[in-house]
Amino acid sequence: MDLVALEEIRRLKYRYLRCVDEKRWDEFADTLTQDATADYGTPTYGRPLSLAGRDEIVGFMRKNLGPELITVHLAGQPEIEIDGETATGTWAFQDTIIATKYQMVIQGAAFYRDRYLRCPDGAWRIAHTGYQRTYEATLSLADLPSFRLTSNRWVGPDSAAAAPAGG
Repeated sequence: MDLVALEEIRRLKYRYLRCVDEKRWDEFADTLTQDATADYGTPTYGRPLSLAGRDEIVGFMRKNLGPELITVHLAGQPEIEIDGETATGTWAFQDTIIATKYQMVIQGAAFYRDRYLRCPDGAWRIAHTGYQRTYEATLSLADLPSFRLTSNRWVGPDSAAAAPAGG
């Protein structure tokens, strides 16, 4: 097995997730091939999402996961198979989204199923990514009276978004 390629693919997926959480959309775009596809099996939008092309994927993320949402995406236990210049991967995945504007928390888990391509510049990129939820749950912050958001890198301490739940 090509251990260098294996580590490069691991780092690619970690960078993909970190860039979503840090809202680094240009770096996020560089994790994807130009013709990448994404199938996100989340019921949050009332239907699974199917996106085609780097621009559509990045545009969706930029519009829907901006600084008004705090996101945490974690993936591990990768099962990666490399076949020359292509590879596949399955990742256990958990995420939490805090939507202070809507006083809502979304938590979920899934298994990502990815395809990777080594591009002409030598870098691995995601050609397809997607998941079907194992579960997704929502919590109202109004139901969690002791919840206090004590830090939020996206808004200052005087912002309404940083106010305690119910307050």
